[in-house]
Amino acid sequence: MSFLQLHALKGLIHHYGYPVIAVCIMLESLGLPVPGESLMIGAAIYAAHTHNLDIFVLVPLAAAGAICGDQIGYGVGRSIGYRVLARWGRKVGLTNERLELGRFLFRKYGAGVVFVGRFIVILRTCVAVLAGANRMPWSSFLLWNALGGIGWTALYGFGAYFLGDAVKHIRGPVGIGLAAAGAAALLAAVIIIHRNENRLIEEARQQIRQAR
Repeated sequence: MSFLQLHALKGLIHHYGYPVIAVCIMLESLGLPVPGESLMIGAAIYAAHTHNLDIFVLVPLAAAGAICGDQIGYGVGRSIGYRVLARWGRKVGLTNERLELGRFLFRKYGAGVVFVGRFIVILRTCVAVLAGANRMPWSSFLLWNALGGIGWTALYGFGAYFLGDAVKHIRGPVGIGLAAAGAAALLAAVIIIHRNENRLIEEARQQIRQAR
């Protein structure tokens, strides 16, 4: 989702505030095509520029939405099972490739997939359903899901908020330097996440090819 499209949601954020953000992030966790990452960043920048939202309320509520959505997704995956997903999952974006990737990742990395999956687009919308379908213990899922949800919302929420706030309130060379440092830190975090994404997916694909 582009920031131009995100700008169209400004009215929703202004009128409905925290609930619309929490609900949208929860729906993304359920596998629906909702741009949770862009919405989180946009809401944080909106909070920094307008102060109509409190970032220290926004981040916990967004984390709660992410965690609740994943818990529902886990329950759905555990109740319908892997065979049903293999047959009908494509209709909700769970292609055979994603199912195979998820199975191999869960077998090798387990809880780590739940945590890291929150930061990876290709996994974020289906990791909870796959965890349930692969019968991951609920207590372990709850722990790593909560840590991932809190970490993800804190990274993007506070990162975007304080970067935006620095740009608005600080002027001159100091402001430029702080803004550049904040941008570099945020960029470094995104690069690390995407490098891990590529590594995990490529390793899983190699295992799939070796198993065939």
